[in-house]
Amino acid sequence: MKIVPPKPFTFKAGKRAVLLLHGFTGNSSDVRMLGRFLEKKGYTCHAPHYKGHGVPPEELLNTGPDDWWQDVLDAYHFLKDLGYDEIAVCGLSLGGVFSLKLGYTLPVKGIVPMCAPATAKTREKIYAGVLKYAREWKQLEGKNPEQVEKEMQVFYDAPMDSIVKVSPLIEDVRRHLDLIYAPIFVVQARHDEMIDPNSANIIYNEVQSVDKRLKFYENSTHVITLGAEKETLHQDIYEFLESLDWSVS
Repeated sequence: MKIVPPKPFTFKAGKRAVLLLHGFTGNSSDVRMLGRFLEKKGYTCHAPHYKGHGVPPEELLNTGPDDWWQDVLDAYHFLKDLGYDEIAVCGLSLGGVFSLKLGYTLPVKGIVPMCAPATAKTREKIYAGVLKYAREWKQLEGKNPEQVEKEMQVFYDAPMDSIVKVSPLIEDVRRHLDLIYAPIFVVQARHDEMIDPNSANIIYNEVQSVDKRLKFYENSTHVITLGAEKETLHQDIYEFLESLDWSVS
């Protein structure tokens, strides 16, 4: 069985641009519905893929945060090269971490971190998530249980730190939160099974933005963009974007 994974997308609409960033082991499908919603509201949206994502999971072992951060920078400059001078960024999970890093690295109009970890206490959960991602990919390829387990051995044999490469990134971004001054809307699922929901409070309290907002979604889990409250989330993000001081209409 051939898997046809989602591809990066660019939805061109108005003069305001939004960079949409997916999560660790995720892909652009994490944020596609949000992108389509914002496109209908007049926002141009671009969502890249990080290296090693949306491809056979073994490739994930050969990439790391430096590669993924470069993909984020390339996506930002892709929008710049298209002529968009003002860019807001929304990111889910790891994408939320990158959205915060962009906030103190390059000019951004606004930041929406969604279920973004601010502590590295979830290494075991991240590791388990990588194993689950790899196993499900192989099952979707139609491989029998014996073949799946045989191919999973490379993940079992790899040290946890070689798989869970995001912890130093999370810690580094946490140390720099007080350099963020852009308007920010911190989004957190109350029933997040992957990260400590208190991360949202840490982010909200430590950024220096004058315009900062925080909302917990009471009926949502980690992949909030695809969950039960996604329509409410879409509208809330749109209202936040509309509140920003864009120079273009």
